[in-house]
Amino acid sequence: MSKQSLRQLQQHAGAIDFCSNDYLGIATHHLLNQGSKSQASGSTGSRLLAGNYPLINETEKKIALFHEAATALIFNSGYDANVGLLSCVPQKGDTILYDYLSHASIRDGIRLSFARSFSFAHNDLNDLEAKLKQATGTIFIVTESVFSMDGDTCPLEALIHLAQRYEAHLIIDEAHATGVVGDKGEGLVQQLGFASQVFARIHTFGKACGCHGAAVLGSEQLRTYLINFARSLMYSTSLPEHAVAMISRSYDVFPAMHQERAYLKSLVELFQSSDIRYEKLISHTPIQGVVVPGNTAVKELATQLQSHHFDIRPILYPTVPEGKERLRLVLHSFNTIDQVNQLIQHLS
Repeated sequence: MSKQSLRQLQQHAGAIDFCSNDYLGIATHHLLNQGSKSQASGSTGSRLLAGNYPLINETEKKIALFHEAATALIFNSGYDANVGLLSCVPQKGDTILYDYLSHASIRDGIRLSFARSFSFAHNDLNDLEAKLKQATGTIFIVTESVFSMDGDTCPLEALIHLAQRYEAHLIIDEAHATGVVGDKGEGLVQQLGFASQVFARIHTFGKACGCHGAAVLGSEQLRTYLINFARSLMYSTSLPEHAVAMISRSYDVFPAMHQERAYLKSLVELFQSSDIRYEKLISHTPIQGVVVPGNTAVKELATQLQSHHFDIRPILYPTVPEGKERLRLVLHSFNTIDQVNQLIQHLS
């Protein structure tokens, strides 16, 4: 293709992982294999039919308790959770305002909604407020706590104040904060003490939690509504019991991984303080962006780093804006200081 944007599936066995979302090494080190109470069977149907069982209900209560939420509802993936929530809750005549850098699953859910929708410039509170003044119906503000491509965080406290001033409902995707942000990996909303002031939170389990699936946190009324109207829940076979057991087990494991989070923070500080020859995005999370404009240029640099046994992938336009193509580097608690220094050296 002329823009060099054709993607291919890749595998780099044995390479140093600076690519995966396994931030705490739970999947890499198979930390969920002990203490599982699962049975290796399928769920045999959707939650509304044969796919509801005691363990999934117990796990939802466990997740809700940990995240200081009234309820949790498990979806098969973060994509399913965002699409299910955003496609059915906002109604015709309502307004959705979403951060321009929001994940594709958020955008797809919004696209399926009957509500009007407008993006606001990334983390730009002035632009958001200007659009809030024009919004009609019930207003929903949608953003991420940690952005998947830039690694930065949303201005949550200011968003809370704006939402309250304009009586808007705030929806926060905590996918890349789960397990990593906060003393126990509880996420940005809880870390800052706003659990009771957010309409809905989405926590996903396929990243730091080392397993699969997601949960929407919110009120009992929201849970009941989603059970009845979220098509990605209603018309999908529910997660099998062994998958839900892994989620439950992860919530036994990651809250206690204080040393791993502290070490990961030190690696982030090391990389952020380094001097490299490319533009480095400011990020205090494990996601580190190195901007290399142009699909061809960033693919060539990624190939060069892969030849030195680093598992690093280029992020191409149109996934990111043209001219902002990048290496999306991910730091993990199992990466060594020496490995990070080697990476810095190759980028310097």
